[in-house]
Amino acid sequence: MQAVKSSGGHAPGRKLFGTDGVRGLANSEPMTADTVMRLGMAAGRRFTRGAHRHTVVIGKDTRLSGYMLEPALTAGFISVGMDVFLVGPIPTPGIAMLTRAMRCDLGVMISASHNAFEDNGIKLFGPDGYKLSDAIEAEIESMMGAGLTDARAESQHLGRAKRLEDASGRYIEYAKTTFPRSLRLDGLKIVVDCANGAAYKVAPTVFWELGAEVIKAGVEPDGFNINRDCGSLYPERMRELVLSHNAHLGLALDGDADRVLFCDEHGQMVDGDQVLALIAGHWQRTSQLNGDAVVSTVMSNLGLERHLQTLNLKLIRTKVGDRYVVERMREAGYNLGGEQSGHIIMGQHATTGDGIIAALQVLAALVEGGKPASQALRLFKAVPQLLRNVKLTGGVDADSVLGLEAVRKAIAAVEKRLSGRGRLVVRKSGTESLIRIMAEGDDAKEVDTVVADLAAAIAQAAA
Repeated sequence: MQAVKSSGGHAPGRKLFGTDGVRGLANSEPMTADTVMRLGMAAGRRFTRGAHRHTVVIGKDTRLSGYMLEPALTAGFISVGMDVFLVGPIPTPGIAMLTRAMRCDLGVMISASHNAFEDNGIKLFGPDGYKLSDAIEAEIESMMGAGLTDARAESQHLGRAKRLEDASGRYIEYAKTTFPRSLRLDGLKIVVDCANGAAYKVAPTVFWELGAEVIKAGVEPDGFNINRDCGSLYPERMRELVLSHNAHLGLALDGDADRVLFCDEHGQMVDGDQVLALIAGHWQRTSQLNGDAVVSTVMSNLGLERHLQTLNLKLIRTKVGDRYVVERMREAGYNLGGEQSGHIIMGQHATTGDGIIAALQVLAALVEGGKPASQALRLFKAVPQLLRNVKLTGGVDADSVLGLEAVRKAIAAVEKRLSGRGRLVVRKSGTESLIRIMAEGDDAKEVDTVVADLAAAIAQAAA
């Protein structure tokens, strides 16, 4: 099992865009009203084609800074002649769905996903509902740097803005169509933690309308508490509610609801790898799985790969980021992919990760199989795996650190030590000033040691 190095971060030709759109501290570059307005102008110009009236749909999560960034984006799009549909708080996959359903030229989600409220971000979707490619993001950046005076529409051709009042209802109805019509959730008690984020209204409604008894958490956003001690990043609250209410299943979404983690009726946590295993097996049995394969990233556990092999299925690995999982799925026609972190992409249902629809697929498998979550979601034994972040300070660049001779030698030493017994992934974060180290292998003590040694070496070299 060879070591794997993944750079992550910004692709060549892109400085503004990271692995999942643009992200940063709100009201600091690049997440300022001025820069975001220019981003709207450039993106609008890039997707203006033909003589039809051009439209863009904009959603957001519950962060305070959304009130600043939403009108800034709106101004940018209107200034280049695009009409804007504003939908307010809605899950990211809801924007992807609406972009296609409404025949919009562009979709925008204002969210920093699992980050704290101080951050915010911009995710862009093309008219097909998919996230933009690296090449198109590079084009947009180039347009921003080259000046946008020529992009401005004449006064009589300015766009208009309209608030779309029924957007949440449209997404709720669409999500429910992905659940088998012959099934219901009657008799199931489910804890749903919405992270005080974009799904705080729609997620509980979806499961309740399908018959479940819903214990709600993280449904009181105040602009500051998104992802704070709740949601997929802090699932302990969900776990406690499952145990105290004797629930059958708990699910925790992140701030924009494009990923989900679970716990079973005993409070045991379940990550995205186990979810992929469950859905892959279920779809294989029901002839829904394309290509006899599942697409995931270099971070997925070796135990998942071994389990899929017993089913005569392949695990196709990509670099970190759900967008790269989607790109590989589209290239080869696969219809199931995801990440250990809980992004689950189901090609016949959605163009991006969707925590709510993923949860519905898990629940469908539970209802049809008649097994408790503790059995249905525990399909393989995970290989000991450890992830550690090395925080960079003082403006130190991650690429520069990873290029240092001392760091390269330290990585090579770990690769040699794990040769044949495990995997190593070293990459820079695409959203934060971090270098991420992941090692896995059958010997947990060895994994702990090599990660600690490598983290210390990188920290010392970066100092």
